[in-house]
Amino acid sequence: QVQLVESGGGLVETGGSLRLSCVASGRIAIFNTMGWFREAPGKQREVVATMTTNEASHYLDDVKGRFTISRDNAKNTVYLQMNSLKPEDTAVYYCYYNVPRSGDPVHWGQGTQVTVSS
Repeated sequence: QVQLVESGGGLVETGGSLRLSCVASGRIAIFNTMGWFREAPGKQREVVATMTTNEASHYLDDVKGRFTISRDNAKNTVYLQMNSLKPEDTAVYYCYYNVPRSGDPVHWGQGTQVTVSS
């Protein structure tokens, strides 16, 4: 079992920045994918950015050039630096942990609210 604890959400004005952090604990696989999804009111949860243990990354098109995902494998921590925030970035952001092709369930954090005021 893996536990994920997120931090760093909050309220920011348009154009501002926030940094999210997520620490994983428990049975951490040597190779895994961690990242961030978000869910806005009335919308489906969507992937924002993910990164594998060997730092292969994937981004939602809408956040490319504004958001940067990084991770510290020694600390089992993934970060999301969010710059140039827009009101449409407002959502609950969920940390994500998965071991591809393992058959193990995906793990989610409890979510952290990000609100961007116009």
